[in-house]
This record gives sequence, C-alpha cells and structure tokens, in this order.
Amino acid sequence: MMDQNMALLVAGVVGASVATLHGILMQRHMVRPIDAALARSHSPAAIRRLVSPLLHISTIAWFLGGLALIVVGSGLAPNLRFAVTWVVGGFYLHAMVANCWATRGRHPGWMLMAVALALIAAGVRS
Repeated sequence: MMDQNMALLVAGVVGASVATLHGILMQRHMVRPIDAALARSHSPAAIRRLVSPLLHISTIAWFLGGLALIVVGSGLAPNLRFAVTWVVGGFYLHAMVANCWATRGRHPGWMLMAVALALIAAGVRS
C-alpha cells in the first residue's frame, strides 16, 4: 500500500500538472478566440482584460491546490493536512463532476481529477 504522504505528493503532482495543461489549452482554445471576438465586437477594454483572469481562476485554484498537497505530503505542514485535503478535495471533486457532466465523460480531465481524488482519500489520516 502506498504511504499516505506519498499519496498526497502524487495527488499534488497530478493536480498541478493537470492545472498547467488546462491553462495552456484554455488559453489557446478559449481565451484567444473569445478575446478576438470581443475585439471585433468593439467591447470595452476593461471587459477584454477580464476574460483571461476569469477563465483561468480554476487553473490557478487547481495549481495552488496541487502545491498545497505537495507541501502537506512532504511533511512541511502536517497540522494543515486536514484542511488542505478537504479544501483541495472539494475543488477537485467539483472539477471532476463538472467536467464529466459537461463533456458527457468524453474528456480525460475528469478521470485525472478522479485519480487525484483517490490519492487524496488514500492520504488522509484519521
């Protein structure tokens, strides 16, 4: 059986990696086209400046959650284990369910988040 700290470390690496790939793909396939459409429609600059940060909120949350799991799993903040696993687990659970529902299960993102959630569950200490 995998050590609980190792499970959290791996969950963090999975989560941060998924977030990084998500951010790159989001920028390429959503942010740029939406920004171009807003520019063509002569939308106010303030609205155009908000598109990227708002669309990347999930990317940032998942990445920071992955880093938090790595910190907790490495033993640097054992007193935060309970809070980190529940908060990050909640973010990842939401991502998994929303992704699976929105894509009708045809996107690997929900599967990767499910793997991270299983690892978080394995890393929780009672």
